[in-house]
Amino acid sequence: MKPFRISVPASSGNVGPGFDSMGLAESLYLSLEVKESDQWEFSSPSFPGTSYEDHFIYQIAKQTAERHNRQLPSCSIAETSDIPLARGLGSSASAILAGIELANQLCGLSLSSAAKLRYGAEIEGHPDNIAPALFGGLVISTVTKEEIDWIRIPVLDVDLVLYIPEVELKTEKARQVLPEDYPRSHASTASGISNIVIAALLTGDFNLAGRMMERDLFHEPYRSPLIPNYEEIRREAKKLGAYGTVISGAGPAMLSFVPKGAGQAVAVQMQNLLGDYQVKSLDIDVDGLTVEALY
Repeated sequence: MKPFRISVPASSGNVGPGFDSMGLAESLYLSLEVKESDQWEFSSPSFPGTSYEDHFIYQIAKQTAERHNRQLPSCSIAETSDIPLARGLGSSASAILAGIELANQLCGLSLSSAAKLRYGAEIEGHPDNIAPALFGGLVISTVTKEEIDWIRIPVLDVDLVLYIPEVELKTEKARQVLPEDYPRSHASTASGISNIVIAALLTGDFNLAGRMMERDLFHEPYRSPLIPNYEEIRREAKKLGAYGTVISGAGPAMLSFVPKGAGQAVAVQMQNLLGDYQVKSLDIDVDGLTVEALY
């Protein structure tokens, strides 16, 4: 076996009103360097001391291999990641795809992109993080009649600024604050807002897209009390020229869309205001999951 590297980007689900259907891939990555070995070794700084059998990525890889009646050969894996856990940046989706691709490579499964998307969505429960992490870019996806339909929006001419607090927020807790259902008029308006966001992004009207992102009715009004400095971050980012700022996934991280070329300057100024945050200027990842030879 020739050594190889698997890389999977972070992702932000929802993007405002695209609740459980829209996701954006970002330039933070989970990577696995895989080499042949006589016995299993799994180095993971995120989970030091964890046996390879207890590692989530290994478990996903084993499950995928067994789905095809195959057995994983032993190997040595070094994991690195700059995707923080439990911050709303798709860390679980990235790990799931890394495990699926690990089995794909080690067992020669020749999985199609559609199969990877389907397997990942089955494990994750929905495709809004899996799809952008797999394909890159901004992806709108939905599950209908047991099928996953998706479309990838072309490259957006914007920079991203990400705000990561020290606190964690589990997705389960963030979902508990959402209503079980919405009145028809509420749902109609919320859907209209989501439609305008997509149309504005496609036509390059980022000012309109940003304004409508901040008018979400599906989840942000209910989750915002759980998000530290929610109103301050939106207000101050807007003063610095941001088109709009949204909760990243279920939170607590937040994400601003800013004019192309302004990301680093906005990030520096916002970092001065948010001393206990990590504030990062990011690009939209356009490649999604990649596999490359190490040498």
